[in-house]
Amino acid sequence: MKICFVGKGGSGKTTLAALFARQLAASPPAAVLAIDADINQHLAAALGADEHEAVLLPALGDHLVEIKEYLRGENPRISSAATMVKTTPPGRGSRLLTVTDRNPLYDALVREIGGVRLAVTGPFATEDLGVACYHSKVGAVELLLNHLVDGPGEYVVVDMTAGADSFASGLFTRFDLTFLVCEPTLRSVGVYRQYVGYARDHDVRVRVVGNKVDDESDVAFLREHVGADLLGWIGRSGYVKDAERGTPRPLDTLEPANRRTLELMRATVDGCAKDWPAYTRQAVEFHLRNARAWANDRVGEDLADQIDPEFVLGPDAIGATVRS
Repeated sequence: MKICFVGKGGSGKTTLAALFARQLAASPPAAVLAIDADINQHLAAALGADEHEAVLLPALGDHLVEIKEYLRGENPRISSAATMVKTTPPGRGSRLLTVTDRNPLYDALVREIGGVRLAVTGPFATEDLGVACYHSKVGAVELLLNHLVDGPGEYVVVDMTAGADSFASGLFTRFDLTFLVCEPTLRSVGVYRQYVGYARDHDVRVRVVGNKVDDESDVAFLREHVGADLLGWIGRSGYVKDAERGTPRPLDTLEPANRRTLELMRATVDGCAKDWPAYTRQAVEFHLRNARAWANDRVGEDLADQIDPEFVLGPDAIGATVRS
């Protein structure tokens, strides 16, 4: 399952993403790949990395050419890595990834932090100011997800940019379930309304997890404003406060009520049905949109030709791709 965490800046989505990834990896143990796609790049710290360790993590955004070259494999519809854009879908001859396989991309770009395998897009650097868009870095994440086949008991957890920034591409459709972290405030509820207004036009599953909940009045506020989308909530606690300060404690010290919410989140994810044909259709749809809007002009080719009409991403496709 592919899961992402979104919400208003400061809502605690990174902390919850880290808690959820650690819970998946620990009880019962599962194969987990976490990805930090937030411009602020705090997921490593939330998982327990110290400042020095976090700074040394390799950045996906710095290796976009290598990622493209590896993923295109022997796909005859893709003439070169330079013609691949963030939305380019796989086809016969492409290289597909799984959560657990060994491959050069994972060897170079994935590190274990706090018991969770983590990849990061990299921060918005000083040299990027005024000349680059952060979505060019996040494009590496979209390419990886477009080429990743996750099997039973395997999870990909992505900490997304705050607000509705992910709607600048088709990245928001790359998940089986989206957890929207919502504080009991009007501003946070406003982000929820904006997000679901866009997402539901594309059949994106969204469930709300309340955060920084003090009492029943906070729960009542969330129920009033998000209705049936409210799945559960995390109360204020010393455990969460320590995690937000970069000092995660053992999961078994998390308050029982908050632990039950994490377990409910996991059960909800496990209850989602995979729909590989729909996943593939959405990838094609947003690739065509981007091709017409800007990518054809930038690349100098009709990128609709990259689409393999007989290809459907999923376990059955692995045999039709390059695996070395």
